[in-house]
Amino acid sequence: MTQRRIHAVYMRGGTSKGVFFLAGDLPGDRDSRDRILLRVIGSPDPYGKQIDGMGGATSSTSKVVLISKSERPDSDVDYLFGQVAIDKAVIDWSGNCGNLTSAVGPFAIAAGLVKEAGCVRDGIVTVRIWQANISKRIIAHVPMRGGQVLEEGDFRFDGVAFPAAEIAIEYLDPGGSGGAPLLPTGKTVDDLDIPGVGRIRATLLSAGNPTVLVHAGDLGLTGTELQAEVNGDPELLSHCEAIRAAGAVAMGLAADAAEATRSRPATPKIAFVAPPQSYTASSGRVVDAGEADVLVRILSMGKLHHAVTGTGAVALAVAAVLPGTVLHGIVEGRLAPGGRLRMGHPSGVMEVGAQARMENGAWTVDKVVMSRSARRLMEGWIFVPEQP
Repeated sequence: MTQRRIHAVYMRGGTSKGVFFLAGDLPGDRDSRDRILLRVIGSPDPYGKQIDGMGGATSSTSKVVLISKSERPDSDVDYLFGQVAIDKAVIDWSGNCGNLTSAVGPFAIAAGLVKEAGCVRDGIVTVRIWQANISKRIIAHVPMRGGQVLEEGDFRFDGVAFPAAEIAIEYLDPGGSGGAPLLPTGKTVDDLDIPGVGRIRATLLSAGNPTVLVHAGDLGLTGTELQAEVNGDPELLSHCEAIRAAGAVAMGLAADAAEATRSRPATPKIAFVAPPQSYTASSGRVVDAGEADVLVRILSMGKLHHAVTGTGAVALAVAAVLPGTVLHGIVEGRLAPGGRLRMGHPSGVMEVGAQARMENGAWTVDKVVMSRSARRLMEGWIFVPEQP
């Protein structure tokens, strides 16, 4: 059997890793393209390890990104993200990856897709990104040194072991992503009646990605849980998926719960939130209650995320400034100027800010801002059997 050779870059972006491609290096036919990408990552794998591929057997490391030069006058590149299931032959193209967004600018500059980069030797290059999954614009501010993307630096954030150069990200007008308005049901809180679970109060929000927010206490949780505790509880995971699927139906994203589970496992995300209290993060560091405005635990592809998804952070930042949401009731009076929200997550603390305003009786979100870092881990050729 011969193997197809495709140029690719393996990159870390934020707290995620993925395989990056120029879109033109892959087949134009979606089915053929997806078969290749599944084989690249090593899915489906009934053993759940992705040994015969580049995936890392977690939702944070089972990702693909396609980049192309944009034809839009307001954007430099188009960014398409695929969340690859581990044990199923499914790539969910329904949402964005906020963490890998931080790697899009560096990749695009290195690939020669950003005209401005050729004029900057030392300084910041502004990369205008069209997020094709959710039809939204994102601005990345990428540092340069000596005409190359600067990757080394002293910027640290919880969830990544080593420091790197800071990349500031602006999610412009993030409300209404995923084909739904900012508040898909028109309410800040909905009561979901879920078979086998009961009635759950939830905020159904579409910002960054569609997201379902619930109070940790309604699940019998404290918000201090780490991955082993949640991911080792199949009944809890089943309840979370039932809530997530019910939220998808209520938001108009799926015809029924079965379709939500089968066809769009990546979105909406589900997160549970709680008032701050001290806890021990996965690194062993004690996070003091005063370091966070809220405790957040978010699930991705049916498992508790080791930190916070980037798009989840966008949704949480927006929910924090919208009166009446499940989250706003916790953080009211705690937020720093500019709507800066400090979230305590399994790996530590993350800060993100939202700018929102009331306009004509409805909330408008101008932008959400956060900082991340990115790094090329490997560049070269991916080999894929011709008959995956």
